[in-house]
Amino acid sequence: MTKIMNEDFLDVLQDKGPATIVSINGNPASVVNTWSQYINVVSDDIILIPAAGMHSIEQDFEKDPKHELTITIGSYNYQGTAGMGRGYHIHGSGQFINEGAYFDQMKAQFDWIRAVLVVKIHDVEQKI
Repeated sequence: MTKIMNEDFLDVLQDKGPATIVSINGNPASVVNTWSQYINVVSDDIILIPAAGMHSIEQDFEKDPKHELTITIGSYNYQGTAGMGRGYHIHGSGQFINEGAYFDQMKAQFDWIRAVLVVKIHDVEQKI
């Protein structure tokens, strides 16, 4: 089985930088931001993102049965394809939860959250 997340991607994910979350089927698409270092990796294809707001993404999910997302992350601190700077697009589907083990785990780390965005990753694409 092919790994979705490689070490180069995980290095950038743990760097201190912005992560942008886009509900790609929103009309228009909704866009929210968080910090990449807030994202917890559960397995090779599941990440958890703490949500204080993100109401626009959640509302878009009501109209999109697939709950499709694109998440962008990047860092200038790592060599990319054309010099310094490496960036990725994460494609997947999401679900907001406010109870259960994942929620409890994230609430212990981020006491300010109202929910957790659980993302099932379909693929990770290096852009630069």
